[in-house]
Amino acid sequence: MDVPGPVSRFIEYLRIKTVQPTPDYAACREHLRGQARELGLAFQAHEYVAGKPVVILTWEGTEPALPSIILNSHTDVVPVFEEFWSHPPFEAARVPTADGSDYQIIARGAQDMKIVGHCYLEAIRAMQQRGERVRRTVHAVFVPDEEIGGHDGMALFVGSPEFAALNAGFALDEGMANPGDGLRVFYGERAPCWVRFVAHGQTGHGSQFIDDTAAEKLVPIIDRMMEFRREQLAAFRTPNADGSAKTLGDVTTANLTMLQSGVQHNVVPESASASVDIRMTPSIDYQAFRRWLEDLAAEHGAQAEMVQFWEDNTVTPTDASNPFWPAFEDAIAAQGIAIVREIFPAATDSRYLRRAGIPALGVTPLRNTPILLHDHNEYVLQSDVLAGIDFYTHVLAAVANVPG
Repeated sequence: MDVPGPVSRFIEYLRIKTVQPTPDYAACREHLRGQARELGLAFQAHEYVAGKPVVILTWEGTEPALPSIILNSHTDVVPVFEEFWSHPPFEAARVPTADGSDYQIIARGAQDMKIVGHCYLEAIRAMQQRGERVRRTVHAVFVPDEEIGGHDGMALFVGSPEFAALNAGFALDEGMANPGDGLRVFYGERAPCWVRFVAHGQTGHGSQFIDDTAAEKLVPIIDRMMEFRREQLAAFRTPNADGSAKTLGDVTTANLTMLQSGVQHNVVPESASASVDIRMTPSIDYQAFRRWLEDLAAEHGAQAEMVQFWEDNTVTPTDASNPFWPAFEDAIAAQGIAIVREIFPAATDSRYLRRAGIPALGVTPLRNTPILLHDHNEYVLQSDVLAGIDFYTHVLAAVANVPG
């Protein structure tokens, strides 16, 4: 069976090995340059760190003075363990489903998030083929390094004159598949707080009772963090007042991820450290939480080092105070799709946009689909790709035509 053009182009995109830690961004940039040429879109590529291009494809609106629409996606993907894959992860194999009604497209990045970036462009293509125009200029933005924090990508881009020149008014970015029937729409996200607790103490022979050791200082800190984790887990398992279940975005998670100490079995170590991966829900005071961690460390004679700390807890309004929300919501409802509003459980590049004052929503148009981001045998169905294109034609026609 012939492969539909939009699916063929998706497979081409998936085959570009933009895999961390050495993504082939040059090949990705040239692929996007080719797409811009086919679609008659203006093309820009800017490197704020050498070899890491931010690529912008622009579809000019009929009223270009209005604040524009940003369609953001990241081009990098996470590493793979190839021995656990049924097909090579960058072959983008197109495999018939068991009942023969569809095809799985198996590739790293299929869900996270090349389907989204690809569907943006295919939606523009479909609208152009129908002779449609939109009021607001639309910028499809493809950024590097989101999977390792976005520090060399979106973080630098939003502070650049090139970003200011886009006159952004509203943005769409990645979301997550939903195993259920609703469309998950993320209007905020939990902030990363990676803390390393470091303690120093007396050293000596392991056969003695030595006072004031590093471990003695560190253990009660770990105990308190595990108690905090149990408290948050209990809150997560407690239904909301309306009986609905909480999501991870509603609570703050804490996981002990690294313990480091010691040089030899019979030597009491001079130092010890414990690293905790914390994701803060935006409903808490981030600075107060940071002070609590620092005070906890000081109480036990240790230090709290912030390996990563995100200070901004801005969320995007999902009511009429955000003029783009009603248009977005109506476009979804017109497709017969229910919206599930959530806080994203991890960090995406949307946080940089929101901090810059741009309302951003995270959406990946995958429903009744297992969550496979970062997993073995990541895939999407061919029908998902085609439905995603249709989804974005409706959404783009709505949000890019919001009057000024």
